[in-house]
Amino acid sequence: MSDVVDSDELLRRIQQARAFAAQQARTWSEQGDPVREVAYEAVLRVLDEIVAPGPQAAK
Repeated sequence: MSDVVDSDELLRRIQQARAFAAQQARTWSEQGDPVREVAYEAVLRVLDEIVAPGPQAAK
């Protein structure tokens, strides 16, 4: 990953990753795999904290 990206591109990539993680959390929840569901939910929380640090990220 040697590409140089600006802040807008970085935010776009983080939002894409967040959308993918949300979709995967739903998929694994529907398939009854709580371990993977929790793992993707953790990824969602981390990406939310990156985009909106602080208490508002938990909402």
